[in-house]
Amino acid sequence: MTSQTIRFYHQGSVREVANIPASRTVLQHLREDLHCTGTKEGCAEGDCGACTVVVGELDAEGTVQLKAVNACIQFLPTLDGKALFTVEDLRAADGSLHPVQQAMVDCHGSQCGFCTPGFVMSMWALYENQPADAGLPTRDEINAALSGNLCRCTGYRPIVDATQKMFDYPHYPRVTLDRETLAATLSALQRRETFTYQAPDTRGAAFGSPSFHAPVTLDAFAALRADLPQARLLAGSTDVGLWVTKQFRDLGDILYIGNVAELKTIGRDAQTLTIGAAVTLENAYAALAADSPELAELWTRFASLPIRNAGTLGGNVANGSPIGDSMPVLLALGAEVVLRHGVTTRTLPLEDFYLGYQKTALAAGEFVAALRIPRPTGSLRVRTYKVSKRYDQDISAVCAAFAIHVTPGTDPAEAGTIGQTRIAFGGMAATPKRATHTEAVLNGARWTEDTARRAMDALAADYQPLSDMRASSAYRLKVARNLLWRFHLETRDAAPLSLFDVNAFAFDIGAGETAAAKEPS
Repeated sequence: MTSQTIRFYHQGSVREVANIPASRTVLQHLREDLHCTGTKEGCAEGDCGACTVVVGELDAEGTVQLKAVNACIQFLPTLDGKALFTVEDLRAADGSLHPVQQAMVDCHGSQCGFCTPGFVMSMWALYENQPADAGLPTRDEINAALSGNLCRCTGYRPIVDATQKMFDYPHYPRVTLDRETLAATLSALQRRETFTYQAPDTRGAAFGSPSFHAPVTLDAFAALRADLPQARLLAGSTDVGLWVTKQFRDLGDILYIGNVAELKTIGRDAQTLTIGAAVTLENAYAALAADSPELAELWTRFASLPIRNAGTLGGNVANGSPIGDSMPVLLALGAEVVLRHGVTTRTLPLEDFYLGYQKTALAAGEFVAALRIPRPTGSLRVRTYKVSKRYDQDISAVCAAFAIHVTPGTDPAEAGTIGQTRIAFGGMAATPKRATHTEAVLNGARWTEDTARRAMDALAADYQPLSDMRASSAYRLKVARNLLWRFHLETRDAAPLSLFDVNAFAFDIGAGETAAAKEPS
């Protein structure tokens, strides 16, 4: 096995790095090795955004894609063949500020300044990725771009103002990063075969030197996975990165999935949406929302844009966390997981993939290759809801997903008949889990208020949630019931609720009591 140096483009030239641990983070390399200290360390877990940098890489068409990511949890070998941009890159040769930086100054968007470089890099990614003929980004698009950056003192209003104002400077319409030249540079850096990096021996002869393997073809990846069943699979590093920065774990040999082009594809036919295991969460949710626009809110509330730019849907599924927000909606949509071992593949319904708390049906040497999701039909009504202490960037206390087929009644005043029903929750059990008792109540019934209430009662047979720091068991079950009621109100055949209806629902004026004693609360 031949060890290769890590090669990436940074500050106008190609850097080659060797003799570092395979789990050394990009942030550590920037601050400690390159002395590029503009990038800050705040939380070391991808939450605060102080370490935000922008990574450039080639897509399947050879076009450079720029993505804001968290440097604190990205391992340096994953930069091989890519470009790295930090806040130092924005300064012009004559010392003048980039429009992004100038807007922050003019709008008073910085106070203590610790978070500012991270905000600036998220803003720069938006600036560079905004097509010149697309107009200015909306407030929602700006909020999404800044969702991974926290500010403790300035407040967000002047930063949002700066994000809007940065497009007003003379550079817009603008001459931006020379992507054509960068694409040629990155193309020359691309590996045509497996990239193997041998880390220095820091664990002693009894352990051997850990290695980092990054195959570029699916067959090569499958063969290596079969040969190295104990190697740590690495995708976006949004979870595994914390094993190093927070738990100080030794990862041993690493097998990186992020260079396998065949696993980064999204395919559609008339019946099925197929998402490769290495597709980023951002692209995966975009594909899901294209078929089911009702999932747009979950898309933007899943972590933050830098996390979605790095993390993968396959990794979120394989992790098996009971609070992973992807799994409830995938379960509700009837997703299947495609598993591969060597040259052999098998397909499982996603609900059969989870055996226990963070325990899956993966065999030794096997890996998640893709997710297959049935495409929705006209009669399908889909909703997903996330309840958490914060709106953005928070772990769910409860995540609910509902998908029911409703056949309209012949009489416009008559509720439709429920066909196939799939309901799933996260945060309610040791694994993401379907509500089979509740589904049985709904199947074949009329989608009426009485049916919805009986289904709410059935949830107690499906879940006995735990109490933890995020929510009590009683709270979780009550929230689950109320989310089912909300789903009924949003998808019933009757006319939408008016403001008067909402007020009447909240207060029984005639009886002088709140409806909480007899209605969902």
